[in-house]
Amino acid sequence: MTTAAPAALPDSHPLVTGRTSGSPLVRALRGDRPETLPVWFMRQAGRSLPEYRELRVGTAMLDACLDPAMASEITLQPVRRHGVDAGIFFSDIVVPIKLAGVDVEIVPGRGPVLGAPIRTAADVDALAPLDPDALAPITEAVQRTVAELGDTPLIGFAGAPFTLAAYLVEGGPSKDHIRARTMMHSDPETWARLLDWAAGVSGGFLRAQVTAGASAAQLFDSWVGSLSRADYVSSVAPHSATALGHVADLGVPRIHFGVGSGEVLHEMTTLGDPADTVAVDAVGVDWRLPLDEAVRRVGTGVTVQGNIDPAMLAAPWSVLEAHVRDVVRRGGTARAHVVNLGHGVPPETDPAVLTRVVELVHSLGDGTGVGEESAA
Repeated sequence: MTTAAPAALPDSHPLVTGRTSGSPLVRALRGDRPETLPVWFMRQAGRSLPEYRELRVGTAMLDACLDPAMASEITLQPVRRHGVDAGIFFSDIVVPIKLAGVDVEIVPGRGPVLGAPIRTAADVDALAPLDPDALAPITEAVQRTVAELGDTPLIGFAGAPFTLAAYLVEGGPSKDHIRARTMMHSDPETWARLLDWAAGVSGGFLRAQVTAGASAAQLFDSWVGSLSRADYVSSVAPHSATALGHVADLGVPRIHFGVGSGEVLHEMTTLGDPADTVAVDAVGVDWRLPLDEAVRRVGTGVTVQGNIDPAMLAAPWSVLEAHVRDVVRRGGTARAHVVNLGHGVPPETDPAVLTRVVELVHSLGDGTGVGEESAA
C-alpha cells in the first residue's frame, strides 16, 4: 500500500517521483507490512563509525552539522556500511535554535550548553524567530544526500518543543529538568510562549528537510520521560502538535519518539487529542516497554518503531539474536513495525554488530510468525 504525496511537495521530491514511496520504510510507516521488515538505527550516523571519526577530526560538532558536504557524507556512511533501509539526517536538535541566534555550543563529554539560560518573560521576548534563509545549509545538505540515496528514503528530524525548552531553561543537560518543570507551573504564560517559539523553530527545521527531499519526519522528545501524564497533556502535547503541524500539509509520514515515554505513549500518539484520534503515523518505543504492551497502549492504528535495547549490542551474539527475534515477534502484533533501537547507537558499538543485526532483521521476512528461538 502506498499513498500519493500531495502537490505541496516539489515535483522532484522522492515521494512524488515514486523513488521512495514504495520503499519498505515508507510502506511500513503508512500502515502496510512489507515483505521485508525495514530497519534503521537512531544515531547510526556518527560516533560508532571509524570513517565518521576520521572525517570529523578538527571540526566542532555544530560546524559539521552546518557544513552541507560533511553532513551529507556522514548521513550516507551508515547506509553504505550497514545496508539500512533509511538514512537519518545528520544534525543535532539544537541546530535550529543556534540558527535562530541562541548562543549554544555542544561541549564534548557534556552536550549542549547555552551562553545564558532562558528563564524569564524578558528572556523569551528576546528570542528571535527562525529566518528561513538561515536554513540554507540544511536544505543543501538534504538535497546532496537525497541525490546519492536513490530509492533509499531519508528521515528528517527535529527536537520536540519540550526537550528544546528543557535545554533552554536549564542552560544545559539536566537529570530532572527541575527548572523547566518549575517554570511550567510557576509561570505558565511564559512557559507557553517559550514552547510556542520552540515549536516554530523545530517545525521550520523539519519542514526545510522535508521540502528538500526527506521522505519522513521524526520528532524526538529526549526528556519527555520526566513529565507526568497530566503535565504532558496540558502543557506539552499541544506544542508538539504545532511542531509536527509544520509538515502536515506535505503528507510525509510522521514519527513521534520519546525516551522514558511509557506513561505518555498513548498521548504521544494522539498528541493529547481528547477524542483519542491517532495523530502520527508511527510511534517510537524505548527499550523499557515490550512492543506488544506498547501496541496494547496505543492501539493498532499506528506503526511501532523500535525497540532493541542498545545495551544488548555489546552482548554475545546468541543473546542479541534472541533479543532481536523477541522484539520482532512482539512487533508482529502491530499493524506494521520499523525495527530500530530503543534509543541511539552507543559510541563504543562495534559497527560489524549493527551490520549483522540488519542482515538478521532482513532474513525474518515481514516479521509475523517469528519465534523466540535463536538460530545461533
